[in-house]
Amino acid sequence: MSADEPWRVLQVVANHEKKVAKQLQTRSLDHYLPLYTERSRWSDRTVIVERPLFPGYIFVRFSPESRIAVISAPGTLRLLGRSKADMVDSAEIERIRAALAGGYQLRPHPRISVGTRVRLTRGLFEGREGVVTDLRPHCSVVIALSATDHYFSVQTELRDLEVIRKMVESTRDSYSTSSAQLNR
Repeated sequence: MSADEPWRVLQVVANHEKKVAKQLQTRSLDHYLPLYTERSRWSDRTVIVERPLFPGYIFVRFSPESRIAVISAPGTLRLLGRSKADMVDSAEIERIRAALAGGYQLRPHPRISVGTRVRLTRGLFEGREGVVTDLRPHCSVVIALSATDHYFSVQTELRDLEVIRKMVESTRDSYSTSSAQLNR
C-alpha cells in the first residue's frame, strides 16, 4: 500500500479496539488505532490508561485481495462506506499521529450542534475547521474526522483561530426566518 492511500474505517465491538488491532497486526494488515492516555481513578488507586481516540473504530489500508482477512478479524462489526468520500485522507491520519506524538491533548468529543465555527490558523491542524466549545485563554475546538460521525477536541490559543460563522441562530430567530420565507 502506498503511504498516500486513504484509510478505510473499520467498526469494531465496543471496548475491543486493542484486541482487533492485535488481530490485524497478526495478519500483517496496515492499521492505525489512535490512543490517548488519561488518569483513571479506580476504587483503590489512580492509574494511567490508554483509550481509543475514536471508540469503536480502527483505520485500515488494504488491497482488495485482503478484504476478507480484514472483515473476518474477531471483533469486527463492519467496514464503513464504499466510496472515496467514505475514506479518511492519509494526511488527516498523519496529522493525528503527529499531534498525539507531539503531546497535543486530543480527546474524544461528542457531536456539537451549537457554537462558533472556526478555522485554525496555526499548528498541526492549520486550515482545519471546527466548533469552539470552551472559551478561556486556551480554548477547546472540536474537529470532525472526515468519513465518520466522530469528533475530537484540541486546545489552542484564541489568537490561532479565525471565525468562519457566528453562533447558530436561536430557535426563535430561525423559526421567524422560516415563517417569513413561507409567507413569500
